[in-house]
Amino acid sequence: MSEPPAVSDVTALKERVRELVDGDLPRLVALSEALHADPETAWDEHRSAARLCDALADRGLAVTPRYLGFETAFLATAGSGPVRIGVCAEYDALPGLGHACGHNLIAAIAVGVASALAPVADRLGITLEVYGTPAEEGGGGKIELLDRGAFAGLDLAVMAHPGPVDVAEARPFAVAHTHVRYDGKAAHAGAYPEEGVNANDAFVVAQVAIGLLRQQLPHSARVHGIQTVGGQAPNAIPDRTEGRWYVRAETLAELAGIEEKVNRCFEAGALASGAALTITPESKPYSEFRNDERALAFYRANAGALGRVFDTSGSGAMNRASTDMGNVSQVVPAIHPYIGVNSLPATNHQPEFAAACVGPHAEKALRDAAVALAQTVVDVVRASS
Repeated sequence: MSEPPAVSDVTALKERVRELVDGDLPRLVALSEALHADPETAWDEHRSAARLCDALADRGLAVTPRYLGFETAFLATAGSGPVRIGVCAEYDALPGLGHACGHNLIAAIAVGVASALAPVADRLGITLEVYGTPAEEGGGGKIELLDRGAFAGLDLAVMAHPGPVDVAEARPFAVAHTHVRYDGKAAHAGAYPEEGVNANDAFVVAQVAIGLLRQQLPHSARVHGIQTVGGQAPNAIPDRTEGRWYVRAETLAELAGIEEKVNRCFEAGALASGAALTITPESKPYSEFRNDERALAFYRANAGALGRVFDTSGSGAMNRASTDMGNVSQVVPAIHPYIGVNSLPATNHQPEFAAACVGPHAEKALRDAAVALAQTVVDVVRASS
């Protein structure tokens, strides 16, 4: 085993990566703002992916677009050391809400980490791998990439997610995303109602059943959704209704049992109305998160040294939101801290939060997260050498 690195070497490297982020900050902010102004939803992030590929190429990384056959995924690499460090970028927006979850910042933070680590990759003895991961908002992009071999063998995977306040430890729920459809029979609602099979009634019965089911669910479970198709006219019995539903639980194992109960509620709607039910998963389930405790401790120390203050009250925390990064964490060591943009009372998935993901507080969050993650990589690699 090699001798532990000198403290002065670690200190110098951490100071160097901070200088590199600070020197690149104007361009990183411009990238974040460009993504924010041009939001694209899951699997359609063509312009966003191109911007990020160009940004990483400009910083000296070797870029592979359309990674593993996915049009809006990419891989960018630098260095050739034995320790493999993965940095995840997300850049999909929410339908109708733009970047109300701050993925413009996630992407810019990832580029900032690359700006900091690529120039010192050989000195650190790492291979830096920046993964462009589409479709986090319900599409399970990282899971699809995992299934094709991405992330395998990484020594550490990192990313940071904006929230109202700083929280270091990710504790997301496992989640299943489901498309629900009922097919009935159209008829004139006034003249010939007996000839119809009301697909909208099926959804009403199912939602009432789900509401009653909540009494018997664990306190941590979440069941929620929207009806996306509800009929065409009030005087025509709806022959087709559709919706999108999420079921969340503490773990994948717990999720399986709860999802079965929820599906029975949808079956009840079909039975009561006579409509035919089709349930289709929108992605593979997202897993709970497994934090790498050593890396998380280093992140806490580095973020704290930058003046970040972690929220311990739970008020405004984002760390329970589900993410497909949880699936990555089941395969390789990973951390997924949350960086505050000082948005309260606005929280993620609100228009006001989208507005908070640009401006001075967002810029400080971008800078601090990039620095803290890059310094954490230095700590982890040097502590292991």
